[in-house]
Amino acid sequence: MFVRSYEPFDRQDVYDVCVRTGAAGSDARGWYSDDDLLPDVYAGPYLHLEPELAFVLDDGDRAVGYVLGTADTQGWAAAYRRHWLPLVAARHPRVDEPATAEDRLVDQLHHPEQNVREALADYPAHLHIDLLPEHQGAGHGRELMRAFLGALAERGVAAVHLGVAAENLGAQRFYARLGFHRIEAASDADVTYLGRLTDVPV
Repeated sequence: MFVRSYEPFDRQDVYDVCVRTGAAGSDARGWYSDDDLLPDVYAGPYLHLEPELAFVLDDGDRAVGYVLGTADTQGWAAAYRRHWLPLVAARHPRVDEPATAEDRLVDQLHHPEQNVREALADYPAHLHIDLLPEHQGAGHGRELMRAFLGALAERGVAAVHLGVAAENLGAQRFYARLGFHRIEAASDADVTYLGRLTDVPV
């Protein structure tokens, strides 16, 4: 098992990991009409726009975990609208009044600006990290995070944030062990936002 930079041939494996961990850490296959919807929101745009900030956990055969993100959330949202949304919008048509969980996820796909929050301005980067359950708890998440934070620090990015479902307490404990703290001003009843400096050892 080793961490390495993302390569284009990893894309389908990253999509698979995203779906199989997409229900608050559990398998979300079959939850939506298209299994690519979740990764088209949470993985694809990062791989497309900033592949140099994507790292995978390789088991010797395939990617079984990943970390990816952006160094500049505001700039990423603008690039997403220009370069990513035209590639996926027709596949996931937006509805005028989102009523279901799928509708709301599609609405999120069509509005990347939702990721830009004033309360997170001091944490300009953001990330997503996922590992298949059978590879969790062995320190691989820490190694992925170390690679990503190191890449941000090299770019002079001082701080990073992430969002986690408020009910996903296991994930919140994992991030706390990696030095993340709660950002009260940004968090709400559904999503807890966590942040940390990039130059603090993991």
